[in-house]
Amino acid sequence: MKFKITCIALCLFAILTSHSQEVKSPKFGKGLFNLVGQDSSWTMKIGARMQFLAISNWEDGADNEANFLVRRARLKFDGYAFTPKLKYKIELGLSNRDISGASQFTSNAPRYILDAVMKWNFAPGFELWFGQTKLPGNRERVVSSANLQQVDRSLLNSRFNIDRDVGIQLKHKFNLSDTFVVKETFSIAQGEGRNVTTGNLGGHQFTGRVELYPFGNFASKGDYKGSDLKREQKPKLALGVSYDHNNNAVKTRSNMGSYMVTDTGFFETNINTLFIDAMFKYRGFSLMAEYADRDAKDPFAKNSDGTLTGDAVQVGKGLNLQAGILCKNDWEISGRFTNIHLIKSITGKNNENQFTLGVSKYIVGHSLKVQSDCSYLDVNGGNNELMWRLQFDIHF
Repeated sequence: MKFKITCIALCLFAILTSHSQEVKSPKFGKGLFNLVGQDSSWTMKIGARMQFLAISNWEDGADNEANFLVRRARLKFDGYAFTPKLKYKIELGLSNRDISGASQFTSNAPRYILDAVMKWNFAPGFELWFGQTKLPGNRERVVSSANLQQVDRSLLNSRFNIDRDVGIQLKHKFNLSDTFVVKETFSIAQGEGRNVTTGNLGGHQFTGRVELYPFGNFASKGDYKGSDLKREQKPKLALGVSYDHNNNAVKTRSNMGSYMVTDTGFFETNINTLFIDAMFKYRGFSLMAEYADRDAKDPFAKNSDGTLTGDAVQVGKGLNLQAGILCKNDWEISGRFTNIHLIKSITGKNNENQFTLGVSKYIVGHSLKVQSDCSYLDVNGGNNELMWRLQFDIHF
């Protein structure tokens, strides 16, 4: 199956390349091709990106581990169909990390599809999204992995994010004044993550998000991009709050993690997740802060006789603070502090603190960059860890 998908992707690229003299290619970083129908009734922008990562870990009491891998390799297609008010996005992941997770719940097939979503602007200020895409959870997760300030996202994101799912999202925005902008999103999703084909085993997932922009919108959607590459000439601030309720959830991290299997089927419990976040940018300085809090009606999975299965909902709190200073030569120094507090009786450890120092060189913004960071992880009840990473990112 993987071979077939790869062949299709290569054939598509070959066909488009053969017609490159007829298709005007956009500026670097803006897609490989921009196609427009003869009657202008449709468009398609085709993009590709790759991330190459080197990583080395030193853990207390263990030997050093080093690894080289293609962290991400993706194809993206977006545009509009019939009318500019009806947009679409398709994103495919081809690296092993992107397609991992094949199971009976995905028809034992690799999870190639990241996004497959339609966006309908049916009225001024309103958009209806339907399909598979990121849920309106924590800001760091919604920021594309191509636009991160450091090599990868924080521990808060890996412990608490609600990632992608299939469903509908209603988005709305309006102005309280000439500069004060408010944006809202409400989502109903299946509640078990992306590419699930077995149907809904538990209940549904409901997510609401409100964002406030007291000083107006950021340049080039910078509220969802790491670093202040546009060097905002006036202070810009975004404040966001999300609340997620997964009714009768059957996985250990809401719609993420592993299924909680019992002797009679699946353990179901209500899981609630709160996110509070902020993004500030001004003249090359950027600051992002996030807080997460997850609880469950009953976090411990049980068999019919009341005995514990060993599975449990990962509940707790997380705090992430991240800041960076962009120099005039497009070198950036950034720092991050992350604190994770999980229930010890579930995880075996109740506190993690990670300190990260990063350096980035933006050659063509986020489209062509080299990033490196070094992290120290302090684990209460586990082994401390030192990690170094180097990553090259190219985005057509």
